[in-house]
Amino acid sequence: MTVRTRIAFDNSYARDLAGFYVPVTGDTAPAPRVLRLNRRLAEDLGLDTEALEAPEGASWLTGGTAPEGAEPLAMAYAGHQFGGFSPQLGDGRALLLGEVIDRDGHRRDIHLKGSGPTPFSRRGDGKAVLGPVLREYIVGEAMHALGIPTTRALAASVTGEQVMRNGLEPGAVLARVASSHLRVGTFQFFAARGETDRLEQLADYAIARHDPDLSGRDDRYIAFFARVRDRQARLVAQWMGVGFVHGVMNTDNMAISGETIDYGPCAFIDAYDPKAVFSSIDQFGRYAYANQPAIAQWNLARLAECLIELVNPDDGDAAIATLTEALDAFPAIHRAEWTRVFRAKLGLSSERDGDEALAEALLEIMAAQEVDFTRAFRALSGAVRGDDGHLRALFRDAAPLDDWLARYAARGAEEAETPEVRAEAMDRANPVYIPRNHKVEEALAAANAGDMEPFDRLLAAVTAPFETRPGQDAYALPAPTDFGPYTTYCGT
Repeated sequence: MTVRTRIAFDNSYARDLAGFYVPVTGDTAPAPRVLRLNRRLAEDLGLDTEALEAPEGASWLTGGTAPEGAEPLAMAYAGHQFGGFSPQLGDGRALLLGEVIDRDGHRRDIHLKGSGPTPFSRRGDGKAVLGPVLREYIVGEAMHALGIPTTRALAASVTGEQVMRNGLEPGAVLARVASSHLRVGTFQFFAARGETDRLEQLADYAIARHDPDLSGRDDRYIAFFARVRDRQARLVAQWMGVGFVHGVMNTDNMAISGETIDYGPCAFIDAYDPKAVFSSIDQFGRYAYANQPAIAQWNLARLAECLIELVNPDDGDAAIATLTEALDAFPAIHRAEWTRVFRAKLGLSSERDGDEALAEALLEIMAAQEVDFTRAFRALSGAVRGDDGHLRALFRDAAPLDDWLARYAARGAEEAETPEVRAEAMDRANPVYIPRNHKVEEALAAANAGDMEPFDRLLAAVTAPFETRPGQDAYALPAPTDFGPYTTYCGT
């Protein structure tokens, strides 16, 4: 069944990659309703917002019907999950509705998460519930506002049914948008089966979609790997710069596009702790905050394994050597990106050899005294302006900070810009508002009880993160002491 909502789909994945997916239809929701629509994003995609919020729009945003031109499908992929390989995962509770070309000429997937079971569901019900859907909406939009590449929420819709998770919870579907949903695990699916022809077809498709300037080159596969490497190095550095912990960096959750994907047990650090882990299933800290760069490199090694026969089909040893050289460059590339991010946070526009050590020294002091990550970096601009009172108040013992501030002042004196210009730049790099864990939980609990006002207030704060606004003080504060240790769950 189709509905009258007209969307200019151009479904290259369905058209060009037959055999890489299974056509599916979502479950028909008993009472679908669009709870929140990202109107600005919808307009950027050239979509009719009134039609999306109408009953027919709610029907296709929950997967029960499809607009004309849509070709719903479940994508096949594999993946390493916490280090263990699963040869078949795939979209078990999601479907790719189709692709559109946005107003800037970029191809974008429209993907439904929680739309019902597929052939990849592995005995699961294929459903999602409201809390995790709204978490992904909030965090994804916050990341976008912070300037970090990410999938984005188009809509959060309720289905009118109750789904068994922690008891019965409201069923919901997230409509999200991405440059693509190609993952490291997509390549692993076909590599594990020895399907080199399909692997080459997939790689050429990915190159045409994300790195079209490489298409047709003899060295395109190693060049493509280097592009993916660079995007991941940059992305993880940006995560580190806002204290973000993804929580489940499995290879099926690592997008070739360099966008953040699959916000499950994610969280933001309050008190800085490089060992921070929030996920209930990450019992050994594999995906802890400070481990994220190394895990990104590990995931890239799994991608490299998939590309050996493409890089050099005649000499596997030579291909391995070429890919290893490219992979071994990751730490230096990531560290350069990390230093660039933290230079901006420190208000340093020029480059000096000691900048990385200067940033690390501040982080060490913050970790030792459990100082709030976001508040400390935001308060640092006050010190540049000549008032370090707010910054000093965050530390139990200001003596180590004073020693660091002396080093920092000497380094700042080498900058050409005035202190005020530097401070203004820092305020554009250091957010006031992030999705504080306790405020996220407050918003989700209220939404489950039928009250969306806390969600809307939080969303308004985190989607304008750099400008201090009256009445928003609560969103800039860490969790109260009685909030306790924070644990997140995958939400499946």
